Amino acid sequence: MTLTELKYIVMLAEEKHFGRAAERSYVSQPTLSVAVKKLEEELGAAIFERSKSAVYITPIGTQIIAQAKRVLEQANMIKELASSGQNQLKGPLKVGAIFTIAPYLFPFMIPALQQITSGMPLIIEEDLTENLRPKLRNGELDAIIVALPFHEPDVVTQPIYEEEFVVLMQKGHAWAQLDEIQTDQLTTDNLLLLGKGHCFSEQVLEACPLINEAEFSDGRTIVNGSSLETIRYMVASGLGVTVLPKSAVTNIDRSLLDVRPFAQPAPRRTVALAWRASFPRPKAIEAVSQSIRDACKKLDL
Repeated sequence: MTLTELKYIVMLAEEKHFGRAAERSYVSQPTLSVAVKKLEEELGAAIFERSKSAVYITPIGTQIIAQAKRVLEQANMIKELASSGQNQLKGPLKVGAIFTIAPYLFPFMIPALQQITSGMPLIIEEDLTENLRPKLRNGELDAIIVALPFHEPDVVTQPIYEEEFVVLMQKGHAWAQLDEIQTDQLTTDNLLLLGKGHCFSEQVLEACPLINEAEFSDGRTIVNGSSLETIRYMVASGLGVTVLPKSAVTNIDRSLLDVRPFAQPAPRRTVALAWRASFPRPKAIEAVSQSIRDACKKLDL
């Protein structure tokens, strides 16, 4: 039994597809398949059930995979402990962030981090919260930047800043004559939001409870987009309006778009930094935390 084999079964359990698991493990599919089969034979237990179209985890496999994750986490801690004796601000730090934070925060955060650490490099990954969560737990990421609420055992979550939501509309839109927008106005135009899986859309709908398909008038509806940048282009074309975090409107084209705040109390989100409680580079975490705070000043948050 090797750590590599344990990593393969964890990847396969997450992806439930040999091809995708092999791709994430940077090996060929036959290599991963042979390794998984070899481990099952060594243990004398079937970890997975295989069919032509799907991979299922057996009951005993669920227990084995849970233990494998713990073993991998402990093994990763050994590497981190070894490196912690060195300069904590020297080696690369693996940081993840959700799609609605990364493109707007990092351009201001990275220069601040460089000043604090004199050059600590970051390995950055953008993804959904549900995908960043397991990567933080198994050591693929050292820290993640997410919106609250976020709860995970043995993970420290530090709120960093609050960010109000704003309304983005096409230049010349009737709402541009207003100083602020009421949440119930959103049902009177097409509302463009991110698609399923993005927590920001869920936060918008939660903060503006009047928004549901039944409330929209004159054929207006909710339109889903794949990214905030794509949604901005659709708004600029006149398809409708959208709600964005304030940081996402820092560099918009004011010749095409207008921004208005919500009436108080404006909907908002709290952004936090999360890391494993056992992570042995606290100085690196503090540097990232401080660089986010410094970036907020530039973003006027």
